[in-house]
Amino acid sequence: MKIQKGDKVKAMKGKDSGKTGSVVKVLKPRNKVIVEGINMLNKHQKPKKEGEKA
Repeated sequence: MKIQKGDKVKAMKGKDSGKTGSVVKVLKPRNKVIVEGINMLNKHQKPKKEGEKA
């Protein structure tokens, strides 16, 4: 694979197509890369009660 950590890449498919970001990690056995800011998920959490510690 010719892509290395730190390279700027552009997503071509999926919900984030057209977005650009830098490569954080390269997964050679799977032929995949992890790109900063692309395909992020939001984890929903219950709101904290007033006065409750984290």
